Amino acid sequence: MVFTLVFPLLFLSCLHGVISDSRYFTSMFTFGDSYIDTGNFVIMAAPALPVWQDKPPYGMTFFGHPMGRISDGRVIVDFIAEQLGLPLLPASLQNSSDVSKGVNFAVGGATAIDVGLYERNKLVQLKLLNNSLNVQLGWFERLKPSICNTTKGCRDRFSKALFFVGEFGVNDYSFLWSAGKTEEEVRSYVPKVVQKIAMAVERLINEGAAYLVVPGNPPNGCSPTMLTLRSSLNRTDNYDYIGCLNDINRVARRHNSFLRLAIGALRVKYPHTTIIFADFYHPIISIIEKPNRFGVNGADALRACCGGGGKYNWNASAVCGMPGVTACKNPSAFVNWDGGHFTEATYRYIAEGWLHGPFADPPILSAIRH
Repeated sequence: MVFTLVFPLLFLSCLHGVISDSRYFTSMFTFGDSYIDTGNFVIMAAPALPVWQDKPPYGMTFFGHPMGRISDGRVIVDFIAEQLGLPLLPASLQNSSDVSKGVNFAVGGATAIDVGLYERNKLVQLKLLNNSLNVQLGWFERLKPSICNTTKGCRDRFSKALFFVGEFGVNDYSFLWSAGKTEEEVRSYVPKVVQKIAMAVERLINEGAAYLVVPGNPPNGCSPTMLTLRSSLNRTDNYDYIGCLNDINRVARRHNSFLRLAIGALRVKYPHTTIIFADFYHPIISIIEKPNRFGVNGADALRACCGGGGKYNWNASAVCGMPGVTACKNPSAFVNWDGGHFTEATYRYIAEGWLHGPFADPPILSAIRH
């Protein structure tokens, strides 16, 4: 099975050429947060906030310099675009002159619920970027005239496109955890978050989307950032058998269960539409459980490749991209890149699992063939 292979072997699996079915999809449109952002956060945040993601060593592995991706190289949708014979998607805020093959609307820090809720309830200390799922859908609507001219033309165009809606929720829950909310309080937001995602999927179906990938949440309780921020709790029952935070991962699993149910209901309502649940949780867990299989040193399984030191190599005052903060020599031997995001090697493994299985229901390529 794929997950028994080490990362370097997985790298070779995409080199066999473009899939024979690639001509079916003429474009890709993606909505999400920093896990699939290809530059929107840097463009949106730079005038208002200190931004480090546009500085080395970001992009070091593949591009050789920062390319707006919050990783050392490519992100999941880059690998999927390559496999489908499509170009790497431009970030929507780049105002690219050519959007015929698709656009990426994802932005780092994006939420499922509109950001005003978090600001009004004082759940965040800073003013947030206005980049929620609903805002991204608005960007899509405004760009439609550049993609297609008539209602029928748009429906035809979108029926041959692959849409990504997700992995929304991570930032919603992170804001709540950071505000000191209890597990029960964070859990109470899961139905609201999932409802927002389901509404977005339905809205795109009504626009003509026929193939949609809806990723769940990763195990954020395994991120070096959350492990460091919550280390003061210092209770052994807060951690599971692989050293991740129980409460945060329980919420992630609850989110994924609710999302699967919502997708099931949408499949019944729209039987001629293919809606794929993409598992973002188990690929990460599978690496952390048996790191040696993936060329990862067990001692580094929960550590960031690029960071400012400490048990998990993440330090809020010395984050990746800041002067003097260095990256590991071999990012492919790490699961995590900068504390909150993953390495190109991890993203490639996830993309392979979504394209071919076992981490998608149904796998993207089998959905095309049927």
